[in-house]
Amino acid sequence: MSEPRFHLVLVDVDEEEADAASGILFDIGATGLEERDATTLSKGTHGKVTLVASFDDEEIARQALTAIPPEWSPRPEVIVGDAFRDEWKKFFVPFVLCPGVVVRPPWEPYEAKADERVLELEPGRAFGTGLHETTSLVADALVAHPGDVKGCSLLDVGCGSGILSLLALLLGASEARCVDIDPEAILVTRENAERNDYATRVLADTTDVRALDGSFGVVLANIEARVLVPLADAIMARTAPGGLLVLSGVLAPDVVAQLEDVKAAYGAFTLESIPRKGEWVAIVLRAPG
Repeated sequence: MSEPRFHLVLVDVDEEEADAASGILFDIGATGLEERDATTLSKGTHGKVTLVASFDDEEIARQALTAIPPEWSPRPEVIVGDAFRDEWKKFFVPFVLCPGVVVRPPWEPYEAKADERVLELEPGRAFGTGLHETTSLVADALVAHPGDVKGCSLLDVGCGSGILSLLALLLGASEARCVDIDPEAILVTRENAERNDYATRVLADTTDVRALDGSFGVVLANIEARVLVPLADAIMARTAPGGLLVLSGVLAPDVVAQLEDVKAAYGAFTLESIPRKGEWVAIVLRAPG
């Protein structure tokens, strides 16, 4: 039996073009998309975001090449065999997510030091290895607000692999409500909750945040500015009076002008801090008492 062949098209775009470029790639036939930049396990072209689009067959990929703007430097790539699906795993080794907490994948043994606690994480196809600055920023915010986290009911909007909810539970949260538009992310979150013995304290599904009831003492939303803004009213409505809201996935103002739009959308809350890592910032807010 012949080995499977996977037809890819790679393009290099500026950060602010990435969302639009992704939409174009899907419109011309891509069935999957990977984003690479300086922060991902597989690095993109220096100073650019590299989008790796996969296509079902060679002819569709060839046609796509002719439809892509030449300034994106489109180029084809063919991968034979399916070992590449797990290629990223060799780069994913135990690492410190935040002070005192180490994340390790299931295939990597790790002996915790006396002052460390360990989360076992298999990100699968969901966003959230913990290595990206946007995730790290939220993790640091949770550590910085122990009084809010301990005993809280937490909402994680765009939960991805569930890493931030699992961290919150490890830090003392009582329960986590996780939502994501990607069914794969929900499956991964549930699996990670189970492998860390948190299955009974995590409820994860694809419910739209606008359809949720109740309020939460801590709300996390590590998504993108273009999504955070239209969801502002719904996310604020789910934050309990005096509760903590942490937004991430926002580029720093000297990179792209989007921070002010997000701040304005959440203007009813009090701004506590805007920590930064690399090109990204988080926005830490407090709901009115």
